[in-house]
Amino acid sequence: MERWRLQEATLGVSIARIVSAFLLTLTLLAHPSMARPEERALPAPRGPVVLTITGAISRTTSDGEALFDETMLEALPPARLNTGTVVTDGVKHFEGVLMRDLFNHVGAEGRTVTATALNDYVIDIPMTDFRDFDVIMATHMDGERLLASDKGPLWIVYPRDDHRELQDIRYDYRWVWQLVRLDVK
Repeated sequence: MERWRLQEATLGVSIARIVSAFLLTLTLLAHPSMARPEERALPAPRGPVVLTITGAISRTTSDGEALFDETMLEALPPARLNTGTVVTDGVKHFEGVLMRDLFNHVGAEGRTVTATALNDYVIDIPMTDFRDFDVIMATHMDGERLLASDKGPLWIVYPRDDHRELQDIRYDYRWVWQLVRLDVK
């Protein structure tokens, strides 16, 4: 009888260990950093590349870069924002994607992002801006697609009218229009 109880107890411990190992394995497999490389890969753009993201990102299209065409950006959750700017008249309606959604999509892990425009304008922006505020990467203004001839194809836009602190000139420099590159550090 004693022997039977000992075997039953040992079997119970073994089953518990197996279940624990199974649950741990499922948890690890579900975590994005544990995904196989092909699961972390982003699809390649089919159209002209409008944005390149580099640096501390875990999801790429190839060679450590995440390349996006317009269609790929439009597939991300949409965001809308009404705000005034220092370079346009009146309140404008912007459409695009939240910067934090974009960075989550590529698995960005950094403290700063260096934004670069078509005209080689470069500025470092703290990643906390995108966590603390609903900053969008606008693709449209007042229902019209942004063009390179007028702030496009992409424009980093802050919810300036919603937060008094964003009406500071330091933030105005972070409104990068003609955005083409983001480097996460």
